[in-house]
Amino acid sequence: MRRLSSIDSLSSILEGVARRLGIEAKLLERRLQRDWVSIVGEPIASNTWPDQIRYKKLYLLVHNSVWLHQLTFLKPTLLQKLNTVTGGDLVTDIVLRVGEIPSPVIAPATISAIDGDVPVSKALQDETLSHVSSIQDPVLRQQFTSVISRNLRVPTPPGQGPSHVP
Repeated sequence: MRRLSSIDSLSSILEGVARRLGIEAKLLERRLQRDWVSIVGEPIASNTWPDQIRYKKLYLLVHNSVWLHQLTFLKPTLLQKLNTVTGGDLVTDIVLRVGEIPSPVIAPATISAIDGDVPVSKALQDETLSHVSSIQDPVLRQQFTSVISRNLRVPTPPGQGPSHVP
């Protein structure tokens, strides 16, 4: 076993430990899932999901057959982006499969009090989430969440709560 020198970085030590434990691919899977939008861009990310990595193959779920066909042509570009991000050849091929893309869950904290208004009830949060859960774009989903939760509130009688003009 190689002896560690005083200049070994924590990053290189952790990479070596992950490699020895065989969890390098699992860590990469989680990293890709976390950073998928920034790696491939919003249009591709909203229609794909990095499902798993097995034997240096990334299994990518695709929204429909049209996207599968389009991504077949983009495989070399995607592989290049992935290997640039990972800093190596941890992914050598991409396997495309049509499947259900998991939709990101909106944290209840994002549907909290708006503009100093009263806190949002659990029932209102559930109602709002039921309307916006199918929206893939996170910014658009947050804007709809804000509008819907603001309009589903029961107006407070004058003099009994914070005053604001709709």
